[in-house]
Amino acid sequence: MKNLLCVLLVCMCSLVAQTITSYTKNMKKHQGFFTFYWEEDRGQLFLEIENFQQQFLYVNYLTTGVGSNDIGLDRGQLGDNRVVYFSKVGGKVLLIEPNLKYRAITENIQERRSVEEAFAKSVLAGFHIVAREDSRVLVNASQFFLRDVHNVIEALQRSNQGKYMLDKNRSALYVPRCKSFPQNTEIEALLTFAGKAPGNWVRSVTPTPTAITVRQHHSFVQLPDNKYRVRHSDPRGGFFTVNFANYSAKPHQDMSTRLIRRHRLQKKFPQKKISEPVKAITYYVDNGIPEPIKSAIIEGASWWNEAFTAAGYKDAFQVKILPKNVDPQDIRYNVIQWIHRSTRGWSYGPAVVDPRTGEIIKAHVVLGSLRIRQDYLISEGLLSPYVGKVEKDNPMLKLALARLRQLAAHEVGHTLGLRHNFAASVNERASVMDYPHPKVKINEDSSFDLSDAYAVGIGEWDKVAIQFGYQTFVKDEQRALQKILKQAQEFSFISDSDARPAGSAHPYAHLWDNGRSAVNELEHVLEVRRLALKRFGENSIPPGTPWAKLHDVLVPIYFFHRYQTEAAAKLIGGLNYTYAARGDGQLVTKFISSFQQKRALDMLLKTLHVDHLAISEKIVKLIPPRPEELPQTRELLPRRTGVTFDPLSAAQVAANFTLSLLLNPQRASRLVEFHARNPSLPSLEMVIDSILLKTWYRPLPKDRYEARIHEIINDTTLTALIRLAKNDNVHPQVQAIAGYKLKELSIFLEDEVENLNIPLSVVYYSIQRMKSMTVKATTELKMPPGSPIGCCESLHFK
Repeated sequence: MKNLLCVLLVCMCSLVAQTITSYTKNMKKHQGFFTFYWEEDRGQLFLEIENFQQQFLYVNYLTTGVGSNDIGLDRGQLGDNRVVYFSKVGGKVLLIEPNLKYRAITENIQERRSVEEAFAKSVLAGFHIVAREDSRVLVNASQFFLRDVHNVIEALQRSNQGKYMLDKNRSALYVPRCKSFPQNTEIEALLTFAGKAPGNWVRSVTPTPTAITVRQHHSFVQLPDNKYRVRHSDPRGGFFTVNFANYSAKPHQDMSTRLIRRHRLQKKFPQKKISEPVKAITYYVDNGIPEPIKSAIIEGASWWNEAFTAAGYKDAFQVKILPKNVDPQDIRYNVIQWIHRSTRGWSYGPAVVDPRTGEIIKAHVVLGSLRIRQDYLISEGLLSPYVGKVEKDNPMLKLALARLRQLAAHEVGHTLGLRHNFAASVNERASVMDYPHPKVKINEDSSFDLSDAYAVGIGEWDKVAIQFGYQTFVKDEQRALQKILKQAQEFSFISDSDARPAGSAHPYAHLWDNGRSAVNELEHVLEVRRLALKRFGENSIPPGTPWAKLHDVLVPIYFFHRYQTEAAAKLIGGLNYTYAARGDGQLVTKFISSFQQKRALDMLLKTLHVDHLAISEKIVKLIPPRPEELPQTRELLPRRTGVTFDPLSAAQVAANFTLSLLLNPQRASRLVEFHARNPSLPSLEMVIDSILLKTWYRPLPKDRYEARIHEIINDTTLTALIRLAKNDNVHPQVQAIAGYKLKELSIFLEDEVENLNIPLSVVYYSIQRMKSMTVKATTELKMPPGSPIGCCESLHFK
């Protein structure tokens, strides 16, 4: 046994003692940033490592997607990007990620070391050395690249699509996409995940759901040189940031350091007001995009050159077609990639960023191919255009392409470093970084004008933001930046955390809204909706289209008011504020006036009226049960009537939408607090009373159909009040007020039961619900998806 161990030890030593040249003599060599060798017979990849302790960037992508937005695994999806380095320990090499969240920005080596040693690092992988030569070593890196670095298994499990495991017998390195260049090395692997009991989303997009095969990409990238000048962030500037704690800061200084994310851009002639750049920022558009979509994307993305011109550059931003021989994952190219999914989903603009400085190394815009379809669908419902022949250059396609130009500019803006600006709509559409709703003008003959549905070109806010991030200064940079921030105060800038929550308070920050006045625009949108539904019918779908498809076109028109309703609701219990800094003269906080709040409430209550919620008989009778080949989807109105169209459930969903905004727990708590601080502002009692006056305290219409809808509005109101009274995440006064109003309603119904035009069964059942505080499970009807504006089945290019 002892002799055997000695023999094995000698063999192992002789194996490691081999030179790289002799070990790889029958392998294909790929020389570059990291030289690697491909051994065809065993299907293995060997990595040559020389510069230990030298940091580089490690990035991963999902090259090919699963095809379902719900699962969230898209073609071209960017994964993690980390600063890493190799460290040699005896016969082993470790891949180590330093902790850049905590640093000491100082020349003092000992001070830096004290911070580095105080926080943990991460060892990402370990490799055994198989050959050496001079200062270089060779490791077998095959298993490192044949792993689920993009966490596909976790994504499938998180979305309840089954339990999957990586099957290495059905996985291999994907040699055609394994390349090495002077500044980057690219490795790709084809991975198969085997599983049982696959979910419906997986079943809908895979040929064999128990075997999901995708490709994952790994990039080793040389970090930029130290000539890049960082720029510190300001909340008023509108940029994404790289954040870390600086432990070398003085006691009176803020430890939190925020550096903006931006591309490296320098003037050739810094002294000139307008100068060409040393190197232009160039984006490459996916050559697989069809026309006329490709041209629209190029045009929209190119708008940004206008902003860079305003910042003092000539032709600093360029858009070109991606050469056919270029890999979109190649770190050297900023790309705009076109992805397909089976369901609606977001487009997005991620970037590979140097975590040390915030420098953007590669932009990777991802545009979903289905986004164009919803705008086409909306315009079909608005125009009902199929009276005669629709020309090839039709108004629906014009609107859809106008939206796509804006979308391309928006996502490119993210990869330039810019955050959302959801207050741009109140400043004459001052930024493409807002989410725009189509602006519809009403002509004198009640027809619609969509010529200005979406803005053209870059916004004024965008120009100021690009100046803050990219303008070159010869001297006194901080003073110049403060001057730009002062200029930015001419516009409103409010981003995601203040705009997205349903109960948010800012009156001017919202998604998919329009207009300086949310109330005026809601009034306008309601009139657009009314006119569209009035003319809605057979001319809303092309000849030869199944009548059931009319349902698809109806949905975005029936809910055409949804986003503006949310915008108007923010005035109630609203608070105006900015990202102000001491001394800049900006508004800090200010209550929304009682007049504005009451006007918003009055307009919102109109969306609870029967006239608004009832779908006309003319429309209902045109929508038959769907053929088997056109199944019911979540994009359609919910139903409780089996296969038939259900206008009563549609009314309930719409009513619940408004009530969920008016009686939002956060909004209710603010109403209590703000009214206590300023009694002239609306109280929660007043808001609830106003709702009840328009619902339970109003007699039922004489028309039976309208009466049933009004009963549904009443029932939905009751459910919303019970929910609020039972919510423990509100001020106690909110629960008390909601509970008391339910008690008042119960007494009213008992006292007036004989005088009400409400069926006794409904009255007594509702009273019992109030006494037991019961929220019915059957009320949980889901509204068809809204954000993002972009879906699915119906598109008619005629």
